[in-house]
Amino acid sequence: MPFDFEKLKLDGLVLIKPRIFKDDRGFFIESYKKREFIQAGIPGDFVQDNHSKSSKGVLRGLHYQRGKAAQGKLVRCIAGAMLDVGVDIRPKSPTFGKWVAVELTAENSHMLYLPPGFAHGFLVLSKTAEIMYKCTFEYTPNEEGGIIWNDPAIGIKWPAKTPLLSGRDAALPLLKDAKL
Repeated sequence: MPFDFEKLKLDGLVLIKPRIFKDDRGFFIESYKKREFIQAGIPGDFVQDNHSKSSKGVLRGLHYQRGKAAQGKLVRCIAGAMLDVGVDIRPKSPTFGKWVAVELTAENSHMLYLPPGFAHGFLVLSKTAEIMYKCTFEYTPNEEGGIIWNDPAIGIKWPAKTPLLSGRDAALPLLKDAKL
């Protein structure tokens, strides 16, 4: 099996470690294999791929889509390094408002699966980083939502005190005020 699937402390979050084949020419990894992901409990119904590039200190998030448009995401960093964060925003979940952070880098090739019902954000740790992620539902603007990155009720331990934010992300509400 070319993947190691590690269930994280919040139900549904999975850290995926692909097998890396390296030699003097470079490397090869399988970054997705539907059958094996389904066997590991990760749905195989991805319908949209996204790719973004950001500079060091950029924080994007915490973003989510709600209702029938809620997205599962399979996130990987293909250049540089980032701290990737998932926050449980499922109102009836025993871990509602809890978070998990993992470092995703081009070097380690790890991926994070976040099921629907999680807010997602990341902070770029390297000079630049490129992130690719698959989504289980297409982007739906009228169903998008967000939570401010530094909500004290969530208490994410970001390794940056003053990250670079978009105007939209800087104006996101606290979890208690977010439309879920």
